[in-house]
Amino acid sequence: MTADALDDKVNRLFGGKVVRKDLLRKVKVGANVPAFVLEYLLGKYCAAGDEGAIQMGLAVVLDTLARNYIRADESMKAQSRVAQEGRHTIIDKVKVRLVDSAYWAEAVNFGHRFLHVPTRYVRDYERLLTGGVWAQLDLRFEYDEESRGKNPFWIDTLTPIQIANFDLEEYRDKRRQFTSDEWLDLVVRSLGYEPSGMTRRLKLLFCLRLIPLAERNYNIIELGPRGTGKSYVVQEVSPYAALLTGPTTVANLFGHMQGRAKGMVQIWDMVGFDEVADLEKMPKEVVTTLKTYCESGAYQRGQEASSGEAGIALFGNTNQPVDVMVRTGHLFAPLPPVIRDDMAFIDRLHAYLPGWEVPKMRNDLFTDHYGFVVDYLAEALRDLRKHNFTELVDRHFSLGQHLNARDRKAVRKTVSGLVKILYPHGEPERDELAEILELAIEMRRRVKEQLKKMGSFEYWHTSFSYVANDTAEERFVGVPEQGGRDLIPADPLAPGTVYAASVAADGTVGLYRLEVTLSTGTGKLKPAGGVAGATKESLARAFGHLHSRKTDMGVARDLDASDIHVEVIDLTGGRAEAELGVAFFIACCSAFRKAPVAAGLLVLGDMSIQGNIKPVHSLAEPLQMAMDNGARRALIPIENKRAFLDVSADVVEKVDPIFYGDPKTAVAKALGVG
Repeated sequence: MTADALDDKVNRLFGGKVVRKDLLRKVKVGANVPAFVLEYLLGKYCAAGDEGAIQMGLAVVLDTLARNYIRADESMKAQSRVAQEGRHTIIDKVKVRLVDSAYWAEAVNFGHRFLHVPTRYVRDYERLLTGGVWAQLDLRFEYDEESRGKNPFWIDTLTPIQIANFDLEEYRDKRRQFTSDEWLDLVVRSLGYEPSGMTRRLKLLFCLRLIPLAERNYNIIELGPRGTGKSYVVQEVSPYAALLTGPTTVANLFGHMQGRAKGMVQIWDMVGFDEVADLEKMPKEVVTTLKTYCESGAYQRGQEASSGEAGIALFGNTNQPVDVMVRTGHLFAPLPPVIRDDMAFIDRLHAYLPGWEVPKMRNDLFTDHYGFVVDYLAEALRDLRKHNFTELVDRHFSLGQHLNARDRKAVRKTVSGLVKILYPHGEPERDELAEILELAIEMRRRVKEQLKKMGSFEYWHTSFSYVANDTAEERFVGVPEQGGRDLIPADPLAPGTVYAASVAADGTVGLYRLEVTLSTGTGKLKPAGGVAGATKESLARAFGHLHSRKTDMGVARDLDASDIHVEVIDLTGGRAEAELGVAFFIACCSAFRKAPVAAGLLVLGDMSIQGNIKPVHSLAEPLQMAMDNGARRALIPIENKRAFLDVSADVVEKVDPIFYGDPKTAVAKALGVG
């Protein structure tokens, strides 16, 4: 490895707290030990910058692992060694449980579930009771008369593998000596990746994974392809994070009713759920309690109100490219129904990290340079949890009108978390704050965009923006994969084809393509098999009015000699009760005249059999959908003109309104004829 300027600077300012990441990979190959355990040893013995000293230290680490680390298949050998020598030091994961009013420790790889453990360790390290901790154990062998020799192993000393002391002020002061780019690269290298070939956005996505360790009660989801290291932070970076790989119980997460044991959300800083698709059988009550907890950090267990500070992280794999998911459904599709169907729970997620933007882990992505010992970084982030930077946004910016209270909370918490990771001294420049604010808004908007696609009216305000306090300039923030933008193409359509949207009484919005074709016949309407209910009634009313006005519309001869076949294609899967009378009326006239409608046009509104126009229930939501899916203009009932004032600025900028008051005018404006 050739050291660069950042390596020299890091070693000078953080000597003894950094380690060469290639050494970790060398040791990791031969030992299935968490990274923070290995780096604890590497930081202890390989902190020198001299290559000879590093190699000597590496030999000590390997020797320590050989003598003290126990493989699972060598448990009997290790027990025998303690018995023969009387004492021995091991490195193992230790769990403690209460059995008949006595505490017993289990050393997982050592293979014994009844180690005598001093009560003071249970009191000092509560994580022993939930999930366990990696520790260095000084074991003693002593015959126990009470248990008749069944439990002869005693823990004399238990030392958790973690940094003993951490000075936040020193950490902050030294951060001030780095540029923003240098510190970002150092954080990425601390995670084991080489930032030199990465975009700045990818570096920031890696930092987003750390937020639950730095921000209390932060909830994040990351869905993406396999092999991108989604759960790496939980498994390897911090001893204060726990990863669940299957369904769990309310008691495990939130504690027992009687308060005998605390739940995971009270013990850990971050609780991750890996492979969320496998949570199909998780009890509904777990999701319900999680929903309450994710909102406020509080929950009820029996008669007792409790609270925790753990962040919740969901990790899962996508089985399709993101563009296919956007076109055919939504980005929460990989979630099991027990979670996916509870939109109120999903709404409590503060960020959706686009895992499809993170590359699969390859050798060239890993760094050989210096980064923080991950345990030191974990301690820094843990100490920063006590601090709050959620109001930092207000120094320079205010949030746009479409962000409701829950959205604002999510954005502020994301900004606060990124500030702790990148600017722990709390002093980002205005442009630096704008950068992380935009990222925070995007991550939250991705959650709301998918909720909108899942069909609920209350989630339709997604034109997220922020306003600069000094210039009053408003900037709108989108998401890269937003909404299948080309569902409504910019090219002219075939005659008889029209795009339309409809708003049901319950606020559900649907996007549709109507396709009308003509065949020789006697003037009958022949809807396709999928056309039923309110949609079929709406088409019948429009068809009745067309028959009554066929001469005025100039289609009498063609209509009497033709049958009209119509298919209504639901493009968003919203299953809304669609009232598409005006769009069908226009499609028929387009087919008869062999003239296409204007390119990029969306039609709104319904009609009675006498031709009276029925406005849409709400205008903002279908126009938002029009913009998201490529529409450049919208045909709107004149009765909805007043409601146009409520439409967001970015929609107004991108979608031109065309108002009409009767079906004939609608046809003329849609086809561009007099």
